[in-house]
Amino acid sequence: MSILTLSIILFALLFLFLGSGLWVALSLLGVGMAAMALFTDAPLGLVMATTIWGHGNSWALAALPLFIWMGEILFRSKLSEDMFTGLSPWMNRLPGRLLHVNIFGCGIFAAVSGSSAATAATIGKLSIPELAKRGYPERMVIGTLAGSATLGLLIPPSIILIVYGVATEQSIARLFVAGILPGLLLVSLFVGYVALWGLMNKNSLPREDTRYSLREKLYHSRRLLPVMGLIAGVIGSIYAGIASPTDAAAVGVVLALVMSWASGSLTWQSFTEGLMGAMVTSCMIAFILAGASFLTVAMGFTGIPRLLAEWIGGMGLSTYTLLAALTVFFVIMGCFLDGISVVVLTTSVIMPMVQQVGIDPLWFGIFVVIVVEMSQITPPVGFNLFVLQSLTGRNILTVARAALPFFLLMLLALALIVVLPEIVTFLPENM
Repeated sequence: MSILTLSIILFALLFLFLGSGLWVALSLLGVGMAAMALFTDAPLGLVMATTIWGHGNSWALAALPLFIWMGEILFRSKLSEDMFTGLSPWMNRLPGRLLHVNIFGCGIFAAVSGSSAATAATIGKLSIPELAKRGYPERMVIGTLAGSATLGLLIPPSIILIVYGVATEQSIARLFVAGILPGLLLVSLFVGYVALWGLMNKNSLPREDTRYSLREKLYHSRRLLPVMGLIAGVIGSIYAGIASPTDAAAVGVVLALVMSWASGSLTWQSFTEGLMGAMVTSCMIAFILAGASFLTVAMGFTGIPRLLAEWIGGMGLSTYTLLAALTVFFVIMGCFLDGISVVVLTTSVIMPMVQQVGIDPLWFGIFVVIVVEMSQITPPVGFNLFVLQSLTGRNILTVARAALPFFLLMLLALALIVVLPEIVTFLPENM
């Protein structure tokens, strides 16, 4: 049987499982079992047991539930209210005015959450009614939230970067550091676009007559100090080499609990809800990773990744052509699956091709995350679109149209890191 026929059979089986509503993790396990049973002589049960245990018994993976729990704690605290109060005095004189609060608020929350959907929900709950009351255009309010919330996938600590690091055996600390400059690049592009839009549409923005002295701005900014301290403690300890991502995540959970208690928002109910939310999300991701790890090993036994890599290499595709094709592929996949599923589903097949043409796996991780960010605001299954649809009551196409300029800005950022890979690699190489 040819490699093309074998690949088509397995992909068709995968989409049959997914289309029938079977869980992603069970779909991955099912395809791996079919590949092992039908196309190899390897002992199926033994390989499955050792693979799932070996990939699940990972100290690096322990950072995942801890960072998720930290985000759940802060999601239920007064963090978003404090950020709006602390940021708005600095933004009301900029072109675009308080629309920038969405961008910087999402950027800050992304640095302590690691989740795109949680960032959209947390910042959106406060900013949408507040900006609507002040008369800001709904399209720009939704667009800035949709685009900026995706920063939760890139700015460390990023859940999806942990998943990519475990799936591809890359250093999670180096991936975190690699995501800093691309994250700042995206924030800069979003701020620049909103400022330009504000200058060209002054009449569409409400007047902000309240003026703050420098002393008043600094007074309001005191409410940002706890979260900035948390970011510095978690990310700074990783960057300085003082703590591993898992150690930093544990410290982050303790600091988040202290912050929530100090703000008066930590109750037994919020504590248990946050713990249960973290457990459910962590178990879901761990189950998907277990299925993906077995599928990866099964693909190795069939020889599909190696043969596909040789096939791609024989086509003589340039690096840019391959990256363009992978961008389209990942965006299409992201229209039907969540970002974590896209990463774990494709790495076993994609990584040999990537390494065949000499692409740095560390750089490729950031590339994948940005493309997955783009898919988060692409219908029909853009998770951020669903969150904002529930917050605004608008249909998903209206939300998608508002997010389109930010999708294009992410595409520009993607082009910039392809042309200038040092944006990704500079900090990891000098840490």
